[in-house]
Amino acid sequence: MISNKKPKKPSKPGKIEEVLIQVGLRIAKRGEGALFVVGKVKYEPLIDQSVPKFKATENPKLLESLALIDGAVILDKQGYVIAYGVKIKSSMIFKNYGTRHAAALGASKNGNLVVLVSEEDKKVKILKDGKLIMQIDALQKNVEKSVHGAVNIMESIGAGTLGTIGTGLLVPALGVSLLPGIIVFGSAYYLGKILHGRLSK
Repeated sequence: MISNKKPKKPSKPGKIEEVLIQVGLRIAKRGEGALFVVGKVKYEPLIDQSVPKFKATENPKLLESLALIDGAVILDKQGYVIAYGVKIKSSMIFKNYGTRHAAALGASKNGNLVVLVSEEDKKVKILKDGKLIMQIDALQKNVEKSVHGAVNIMESIGAGTLGTIGTGLLVPALGVSLLPGIIVFGSAYYLGKILHGRLSK
């Protein structure tokens, strides 16, 4: 039997991350928060899921609108929004941090990429494997121009590698500022060696 369904076309590498960060920066500048999870996570819908699945890279305005609804936005690895306005099932609690931070850290543990928009400090935080790997300051002038470069850094080093050398969300860490308004977290020595190796090829 032949299926008439078209196969899901994956987004270009880095395109999903770039769209999530750009949308996150717009939300952060307005002093609002959001949470995006790329990957599989246990969640509970807080509202009816009336918007059909769509590709985030093809409709960032709709993505932004859905992100403003209380709860998280879940995307699959191809960049399709599969749920929004959901509560992520997490047993983590952090003193001095809200439920969004706890949900972000818990959701990032299974190899998922998480983009957390913090309304308190107007920063976009990227987490992987339970660690903070990058932070982008929405108030930095023209920071949007640095986003493509930030995504290239994530691709050249590998978000998985960054996840292994990133920092815990609650632990002060040494970060390296490679672009205006963007800090990459991890061991400065290790990051330097990786970047030197990648960029000298």
